[in-house]
Amino acid sequence: MNVIDVANLTKRFGKTLVVDHIGLKVAAGQIVGFLGPNGSGKTTTFRMICGLLTPDEGEGAVLGYDVRRDSRRIKAEVGYMTQRFSFYEDLTIEENLLFVARLYDLEPRRRSVAATIEELGLGGRRHQLAGHLSGGWKQRLALAACVMHRPKLLLLDEPTAGVDPQARREFWDQIHALAGSGVTVLVSTHYMEEAERCHSIGYISRGKMLVTGTVEEVVRQSGLTTFIVHATATAELMSELRHLDGVSQVAPFGAAIHIVGVDAMRVTASLRAFAAERGLPLEPGRTSLEDVFIQLMNSGDAAPKRVA
Repeated sequence: MNVIDVANLTKRFGKTLVVDHIGLKVAAGQIVGFLGPNGSGKTTTFRMICGLLTPDEGEGAVLGYDVRRDSRRIKAEVGYMTQRFSFYEDLTIEENLLFVARLYDLEPRRRSVAATIEELGLGGRRHQLAGHLSGGWKQRLALAACVMHRPKLLLLDEPTAGVDPQARREFWDQIHALAGSGVTVLVSTHYMEEAERCHSIGYISRGKMLVTGTVEEVVRQSGLTTFIVHATATAELMSELRHLDGVSQVAPFGAAIHIVGVDAMRVTASLRAFAAERGLPLEPGRTSLEDVFIQLMNSGDAAPKRVA
């Protein structure tokens, strides 16, 4: 049985269609990355999945419970980490976790908190005020609060925004450890290296799920062709490259220029001719997930739809 099995989830706020008939199936222990521009419907989708919002349309099950009728049961077995730090900054780490333990009626309460503090490596800071924590430690506290009641599903909404690379890596090590124990994870992120650590990804724009699959599948299905020109990225050269037939993206990467096109024959022909004329070294490049992300963003308006 899939942990998440929903179809046609739809949500409107007034006349704005925010989520447009999204479907999703996720097996236990999978880490699924959600990508998409700001305002594309990721957070609203999360809130429907975890029972905080009732879909206007759609059906399905989360953790075996009906997504429309059983929101209370779903909420009890889901851990949801929001974008903004939402704990009491004038309470210590331990006091915040004791408060959360009361909300979930965990008993024995102090033993549950102590075990979670140990598992998340918070022991040395248990008496520190949450408001005095760095971004990485606040993130760890938020994750501790999400997993203390042993949820079967975690929803993480841009959990590492503004966190340094070391803290991000440690966070992801913890997420993979949780997935290894059978916890299912949905995580939204704008970091491409984080998306590449997911078992599969989905890209949402204007409330629609445009592509899903592993990173390799999404890159391959994009149909993009990439080249590298070894040259200094002057404004004049960048402008000329952008105007070549078949070129859709041009970006400097150190001492080279990264060029992407959607039509392999056109971009190959125009670039080879241009490079030969200018005497510029040209070689095939590897299309990245970031290239696909940018192409999808540029392919249409990312704003939510208006409905009559």
